[in-house]
Parts: sequence; structure tokens; C-alpha cells
Amino acid sequence: MHVLSVNLGKATRVDYTDNEGGLTGIAKRPATGPVRFFAPGPKGIGASGVEGDDLCDQRHHGGDHQAVYAYAREDLDRWEGELGRPLPAGMFGENLTTWGVDVNGARIGERWQVGPEVVLEVASARIPCRTFAGWLGIRGWVKRFTQDNTPGAYLRVVRPGYVQAGDPVEVVHRPDHEVTVAFFFRAFTLERTLLPRTLAAGDALEPEAVEKVHSYLAAQGSSGFR
Repeated sequence: MHVLSVNLGKATRVDYTDNEGGLTGIAKRPATGPVRFFAPGPKGIGASGVEGDDLCDQRHHGGDHQAVYAYAREDLDRWEGELGRPLPAGMFGENLTTWGVDVNGARIGERWQVGPEVVLEVASARIPCRTFAGWLGIRGWVKRFTQDNTPGAYLRVVRPGYVQAGDPVEVVHRPDHEVTVAFFFRAFTLERTLLPRTLAAGDALEPEAVEKVHSYLAAQGSSGFR
């Protein structure tokens, strides 16, 4: 298991996003050397946790629980075959393109040692948006990506430091619960009846996710469901 590339995006003005100013940093490219990873602070104040990576929509992205986005090269390769087009590292907006890492099978709260310094913690799953669809230029992409259930993982930076291509990835902690990245994604998209079960991830869940689960439970209770 290792890092194939660390990818950075520069703010670019486009016509397919509703971000403020029409800017997006989704088009990421591999960095040529070590890149600093750090905890950026709360959402809305902190942006990306990857130095040199422009994050333009701080309403919905960034902050400590979405500091780093990882996607598996194996899934990009599969998408290449299905879409019939090349998908270079960073094409899905990921900061880390990995090899040999079970990104979607990772559990919320799972910790990865990346290289000699950095420790990352799996925090949630990427939810697709209009900007993602516009960048790829594929009609119906949000629905297709959602149904595929290989969203990739958002990660917190537990221990900061530098990461570069070729760094090994080691799972140093794996919680004893069922809430994988793929499970989390299904619960917050197509199978909302799974939402209460995501609470098994405990304190590793991002606060916004916990709020959504409790809102769902309150709505079910007020509707007479149990």
C-alpha cells in the first residue's frame, strides 16, 4: 500500500460551478516533491489540509474533517474502462491517489500512517456535486457516481508532516464497527434508513454528520415511525 501521487489544485474560473466567483480547484495535478499536510481548522474558516491546494467552496468543503481527499487508483482504472477516457491522478479532485489501499472499505475512525511523519484518520465519504459533474462533462454523473458507491474518503490530519509519491501507507488503527466509507456514503445518499447505524462510529463522525443523523431520527419520531 502506498501513495502514487499527491495532487494539488489551483483556483480556476469556470462556468459549471455555483461557487463564489465561479472558482474551483477541482482540477488537481501531481506535485513534484514533498507536500505539507496539516489540520486546517473548522469548516468555513479552514480550507484544505494540503499546502498549496486551493479550495474555493468553503461552505461545503474543507476544514478538519475534510482536510484530505483520497481516491484509489484501482477505482480510477475501472472508471477509465467504463467511461472510455483517460483519468490521470487528481482527475476526481483527490489529494491522494493511492495504490493497494482499501479506501472505500476503510472504517470511519481508521488511522493510516502515511510516510514517516503523517497520520490520517478516515472521517467521511465524498458526496458528489454539480462542480464534479461539470468538470468531467458527463450528463447524469452525480447519479451514476452515487449508485456506484466508490466515493473515496475524506480524512483528518491527526499528525502533520510531509507526504510525497511513493510513501508507504499502513493501517495503524482499525475500529471495531461496521461503518465503512462505503456504508457511510450509502447511509447519507440512497439508503437513509442506515443513518442511525452510523452512530456506531462514535466520536470519529464529523459533527455535521451527527447532526444529520439526529435530525433524521427526530423526523422519524415525529412521523410516528420507530
